[in-house]
Amino acid sequence: MIALKPNFLRGSYTPVVTPFRDGKVDLDKFAELVERQVREGSHGVVVNGTTAEPSSLTIEERCELVNVAVKTVAQRIPVVAATGSQSLAETTELTVRAEQAGADALLVVTPYYIKPPQRGLIEYFVEIGKRTRLPLMIYHIPGRAAVSVGPAAIAKIADRLPNLVGLKHAANDLEYLTETLRLMGSEFRIFCGLEALSLPMLVIGAAGLMNAVGNLVTARVAAMCNVVNSKDLEKARDLHFELFELNQAIFLDTNPIPLKYMMWRIGLLETPEVRLPLAVLPEEQRRKLDEVLSRAALPEMQSSSAA
Repeated sequence: MIALKPNFLRGSYTPVVTPFRDGKVDLDKFAELVERQVREGSHGVVVNGTTAEPSSLTIEERCELVNVAVKTVAQRIPVVAATGSQSLAETTELTVRAEQAGADALLVVTPYYIKPPQRGLIEYFVEIGKRTRLPLMIYHIPGRAAVSVGPAAIAKIADRLPNLVGLKHAANDLEYLTETLRLMGSEFRIFCGLEALSLPMLVIGAAGLMNAVGNLVTARVAAMCNVVNSKDLEKARDLHFELFELNQAIFLDTNPIPLKYMMWRIGLLETPEVRLPLAVLPEEQRRKLDEVLSRAALPEMQSSSAA
């Protein structure tokens, strides 16, 4: 594995939402959201992660978002570009263009819908990794992709691909995390992708968090990483319970539907718009989220009558 700087790909890397306005990507608002991540202490940002609705975006839209993020960040924090799709050709194009845009690292999801065998996944990631000099991480999200890349397969990929440096693990399987770290070593950057498991994964040895709730409470999620890194587990537990209800609320409906509603309610978005086949929340779920936001002591909410 290539050597990485000690603090690179560690901490809270928020997967930033994609704002829409009347069906179009709102790049100005996206730049504002990225700037907020820098201002409030995120250690990095992820562009075109699951929270960004990438499968509903065109290749050009995904590339534009990477360009805006890189320009906005201006090397103050790292930008991780999520460049995976179900297609090798599309993933390759997105990967090459992300590197050209100035991304600092890549996150490539296991190809979804196809359900390839382990030998196919190994060859797929090796082929993608050969096309770039950037550090590459695998996005392991079996609940959406319907396929899991096992720890043994990860080790085989790493043997052939020096720039494979990590993994985003979005499944409630701590045994998988432990086995992967045992095989790959502590320098292999594993990020937690399930909010409720943030503290357990960090304690076991995860390098950081790629959590959607970082769009809402950026500083609190970054603080979770900071206090675990400083071995203040008492404070980490306090933050775990403080964040727990918000973490659950993210999944009241399909992510990022609840997240965008909550961001809109506290003034971070001008509309909770999502793209089909996602759809805005029904009234009953809105009321539940309003209660969560009120208990979380977030900024004063705007009226929900316009959504």
